[in-house]
Amino acid sequence: MLRERRLRKSSDFARVRRVGRSWADDLLVLAARRNGMPRTRYGFVVGRRVGNAVTRNRIKRRLRGAVTESCVVEGWDITLIARNRAANAKYHELKESLNRLMVRAGILDQRSEVAR
Repeated sequence: MLRERRLRKSSDFARVRRVGRSWADDLLVLAARRNGMPRTRYGFVVGRRVGNAVTRNRIKRRLRGAVTESCVVEGWDITLIARNRAANAKYHELKESLNRLMVRAGILDQRSEVAR
């Protein structure tokens, strides 16, 4: 994922959680807010309670892959927080969960998803 597409500062993560809205299911929590930029930026959070470093990094890799396949409307800061059940989830389960949350949030570009 390109550097300009990532949330890197802790203040950016905090702003998304404080100012933005959030949606959740049993695998993920999606928090989003408009950023006023021509691009969407993503941040991934997997806490230590989810598993060891290998498990946490695997979840982040899978989420990055799922995000790059999704067509999101530009101009958002999005934070994806993995819940404990995400440690045992397959890639397609994480992708379905992510798409479901993005539809609920109204940030999934439906025209591009249909074209795929």
